[in-house]
Amino acid sequence: MKAIGMTLRAELVGAGGVVERNFYLTKRYIWWDLAWFFWTVANTLTIVFIAQGIESTGGQIDVNEVATSLLIGAVVWAYLGVLFEFLMETVAWERWEGTIEYTFMAPLSRAMHLAGQGVFAISYGLLRAVFLFTVCALFFDLSMPDANFLGAFIVLAIASISFIGIGVMTSVLPLISPEKGTQLGFVAQGTLLVVSGVYYPVDVLPGWMQFIAKFSPATYALEGARSAIMDGAPLSALWSDIWPLLIIGAVSIPLGLWVFSRGELYAKRHGKLKRSG
Repeated sequence: MKAIGMTLRAELVGAGGVVERNFYLTKRYIWWDLAWFFWTVANTLTIVFIAQGIESTGGQIDVNEVATSLLIGAVVWAYLGVLFEFLMETVAWERWEGTIEYTFMAPLSRAMHLAGQGVFAISYGLLRAVFLFTVCALFFDLSMPDANFLGAFIVLAIASISFIGIGVMTSVLPLISPEKGTQLGFVAQGTLLVVSGVYYPVDVLPGWMQFIAKFSPATYALEGARSAIMDGAPLSALWSDIWPLLIIGAVSIPLGLWVFSRGELYAKRHGKLKRSG
């Protein structure tokens, strides 16, 4: 009986040690966990704002129109997710393959390295978005007689420049934090989700969130794509959404390269390139 009691005590002490270890690990990465909580909040708010978006229609709901608007939002969101995934995993893939140090020492400028990643991500993402939209539209038998698909495609392609700039900024996170960086990259994606009107009109958001939405390329990509597909707007009428995308792209690309270069320098100085956790 005494032996059983001692064994049970040892097991409980071990379990307590595991709890204590996890407490200190959580404390060590508390800022990353808070950032991840922020993403959860953003995702939850998105669901709630959908209800407010429906309410803003005054109860007069055109099922075909709402379904088409939601489909466009879902496809653009999926496309943005592909771009972020490829760029954020630039470092992760190299770590998995054990080639990260060779890649970072290759006789290739970092701008061209990231440009190659971006070009592939855009090409693959656009092709995937076209197939996704086509399959889903056929599945729900949506009617879009006046749709300007070419105009929507052009708007999304132009928006990709801005998306790549933001994606490059977030891709530095796994570089400086092998443990939590990839997860934190999704926080930026979640922020764009909640403020850009992916599933609801931007005007249902609080004023301060509408202000942030003005700096999100996803806001203009969604507005342009919806105008082209749902209203049949010609390319000339989409200029009001295109020029902000060009400005954001012109700022975000060099800024993203600068942020990545600083993160790369930090990772090399602190020996984080080869680390996997």
